[in-house]
Amino acid sequence: MLDEFKKFILKGNVVDLSTGVIIGASFGEIVKAFTTGIVNPLLSLFGGKPDVSYKIALGKATLDIGSVISATLGFLITAAVVFFVIIKPINKLVALTTAKEAAAPPPGPTPTEVLLTEIRDALKK
Repeated sequence: MLDEFKKFILKGNVVDLSTGVIIGASFGEIVKAFTTGIVNPLLSLFGGKPDVSYKIALGKATLDIGSVISATLGFLITAAVVFFVIIKPINKLVALTTAKEAAAPPPGPTPTEVLLTEIRDALKK
């Protein structure tokens, strides 16, 4: 049973997933700091504080629609930051790397292949 547990823990998927979760949490902190430190102040220059207060009273219950709208706006801002600051540059970098690999000429035949080609041609004659 211990060997089975070792195999499970040392599988690539488990290690990759745990690494992704740790990196994702750290990255979330970076995105949050970028949003609160740079994006929100810029938005406040143009349209005030990006916070919506809107509550609807239904008898004894109060629906806080504003918090849902604020959370949605926060999500959209975070998604835009991630897309334009991280995803677009990485996609561009991957495209450049792939283009360089595709543009490289294929390697010539190895000496063994040249010799085999000569033997084949000699056998044809």
